[in-house]
Amino acid sequence: MPRGNSLRNLTSTTEIVLALDLGTSSCRSALFDSAGRRIEGSMTQRQYPLHSDRLGRAELDPQVVLKALSACITGTLAAHAAGPQAGRAISAVGISCFWHSLIGVDAQGKALTPIITWADSRCLTDAETLRAEWSERQIHARTGCMLRSSFWPAKLRWLRRTDPNRFQQIQRWLSPTDWLCAQLLQLPLAQVHTAHGMATATGLYDPKRLAWDAHMVADCGLQPQQLPAISDADLSAERCRFASLRGARWIPAIGDGAANNLGAGATRPGLAAINFGTSGAVRIVHDSGIPRAPFGLFCYRMDAQRFLIGGAISNAGRLRAWCVENLRLPDEATLETLLSKRRGPVAGLSVLPFWMAERAPTWREDLTGSVTGITQATTAIDIYQAITEATYQRLATIIALIPGQGTLTCLVGGGIQRSLQALQRLADVIGLPLIACDEAETSLRGAAVLAIERLGQTPALMGGRTVRPGKAESAAYAEQRRSLANLETTLHRPKRPPRN
Repeated sequence: MPRGNSLRNLTSTTEIVLALDLGTSSCRSALFDSAGRRIEGSMTQRQYPLHSDRLGRAELDPQVVLKALSACITGTLAAHAAGPQAGRAISAVGISCFWHSLIGVDAQGKALTPIITWADSRCLTDAETLRAEWSERQIHARTGCMLRSSFWPAKLRWLRRTDPNRFQQIQRWLSPTDWLCAQLLQLPLAQVHTAHGMATATGLYDPKRLAWDAHMVADCGLQPQQLPAISDADLSAERCRFASLRGARWIPAIGDGAANNLGAGATRPGLAAINFGTSGAVRIVHDSGIPRAPFGLFCYRMDAQRFLIGGAISNAGRLRAWCVENLRLPDEATLETLLSKRRGPVAGLSVLPFWMAERAPTWREDLTGSVTGITQATTAIDIYQAITEATYQRLATIIALIPGQGTLTCLVGGGIQRSLQALQRLADVIGLPLIACDEAETSLRGAAVLAIERLGQTPALMGGRTVRPGKAESAAYAEQRRSLANLETTLHRPKRPPRN
């Protein structure tokens, strides 16, 4: 991490918090001080496989994730015991976890399903059926979520349709982090509750009423008692598997998107958070007003007082990984050097980056990726650059729908932090200034900030390098954006019914 953002010496009045961050492919843990600075040497990370196939499967083994998370906590606690702060109690535990995913359990809390992640698209036809039965605009206005494969309603419909016997056996449906906390804290199901900042992204929650949406719950074939109570109150840690954490406040987890805004410091007017890692998203925070978003964007709760408006894309870091695996690209250092000299769009190439079912703002889950304009002179670098820019263009399209977007400054975290040319290219594409946060692990820091806030303290503001867009480059990308919208319309016009 950047020098100056890790803590070497703790004062006697400094609180220590443990932050946990669960991602789709790995989890991590670290200690932070009450200013929100990561304690040097405390971070531990473990990876786990995402099980996928051509049918759209995207699942995690819950026991594997539990083992990985336990190993992270063990590693961070060991670093704590061996460090200069040994003997200092950890005051609170904050948690960030990927949104939209679910797990079904029996009456004793035993997992009866894998963790079905946001990326699982086997329920595409069920989402389509929901849109035929309901007005998607009305459901979006009520829940802040679209009727799409990412959310619980379509996944629950699919499970009920394809595996009715197991569906009937499930006593409680939980977000993965709620199940993980129940295991770590050894809590019975009756004592497991979920935070507003986690329930909000299921598609079964009403952000205005701060409660489960009874109509959507019933439509999914559930009884109210099959869902956890919603509360931001601390979880009981008296029986925690880690004895040294039994005296800490355990804050129920919030979604990684909300944590990202907290960690980046994008919680004030005029600031947006962009996270660009495995997936990508743009979000802004509101602490007053009616929770609602333009159609196609989401409106999620951060907690009972604050809400987020924004949009997420599926094709971000995973698309880059596809390029690295399938294109003949040079090594990272050479690639960085070459791309830093290539400002502006690739002439002649147009990409619709829909390798996976895409989300905001158009939610065309039937689309597939396309690259047009290839000639014998086209190189792998050309294709890689055009694909990368196309993913940034999706973020720009989302930003254009956010009210007041012309005056935003974007705070950026995630894997994109490792590349100076990528940050500059992103700024050029969206046409807005960026601040690359000093703490790249913004969701992890956000989990810490959540805990710090609950302790009644205010973390320090996040600093970072400012990257400004080039005027000529931004104009060229704006023109490309219009061209890509036309291409999407041309290639993916709705099919006309056959004539009799």
